[in-house]
Amino acid sequence: MTTAQLHGNGVDASGARPGWAINVDGLTKLYGRGCHHCLETTGPARDRNVCPHCQTTVACAGVSFELRPGHTLGIVGESGSGKTTVLRCLYGDMAPTAGTARLRDFQNGATDIFEADGQERRRIRNFLLGMVYQHPRQGLNMQISAGGNVAERLLATEWRKVAAIRERAGSLLGRMEVPLMRMDDIPAHFSGGMQQRVQVAKALANGPSVVLLDEMTSGLDVSVQAGVLDLMQELQRDEGIAMVVVSHDLGVVRLLCERTLVMKNGRVVEGGVTDQILEDPHHPYTQLLVSSVN
Repeated sequence: MTTAQLHGNGVDASGARPGWAINVDGLTKLYGRGCHHCLETTGPARDRNVCPHCQTTVACAGVSFELRPGHTLGIVGESGSGKTTVLRCLYGDMAPTAGTARLRDFQNGATDIFEADGQERRRIRNFLLGMVYQHPRQGLNMQISAGGNVAERLLATEWRKVAAIRERAGSLLGRMEVPLMRMDDIPAHFSGGMQQRVQVAKALANGPSVVLLDEMTSGLDVSVQAGVLDLMQELQRDEGIAMVVVSHDLGVVRLLCERTLVMKNGRVVEGGVTDQILEDPHHPYTQLLVSSVN
């Protein structure tokens, strides 16, 4: 990798530790064989994300952002806008078609995590990134205990002593306000809100520097939502975790996120300080989003 390449992606050529926690540049994901018409014939201006020439779906294209430790970025947009695809590419659930992503805590941000080998990718998922899915069943094994779910993530790394694992799991679940008397119960018997809190505890088990949150309050009662959001704010403040929050709920984004990207048809149409975007949106689609909740 050349010095110019490092500079071009926000990495200090001296090898110094960068100020950001995560740097994403040009993230693109296509479903299909693709052709040279795909990007020019899709997007907000065309009001579609399926290429009329080869029927490839452009799930997201050209998504770029930087996020500092202890800060939160919101990504909003309608269903199918590409926001969840961004998270799933970053976490390694799917491979991107193009673009780069760098983590400060992976080789000082000098190496694209998408180019990491299998062993390095497992380390990134187990140590450096946490993921909270919209549906807890995607992030939890519903047939093993709440404590067992947290232990499963710990066992994927260097944790081996049963007593230490149980202590760590109990500490995290307690912080998530999951009653310790229910630590050995299976999540299938929990409410949706408690399942989400177990999923957060699991995501945080190995102290990740970046946590990805996909519609984590969707379908939860308002009182449960408030509790989960308070916990996330506390964790961000205490642990300095960087968070990327995907949500259709602008109230959640306003509460948690300093900066926000707005996506439509796989593209970012507007980005900036959250309050500015929500109070004075410039793009017609952002104006429509904001007006729909006022």
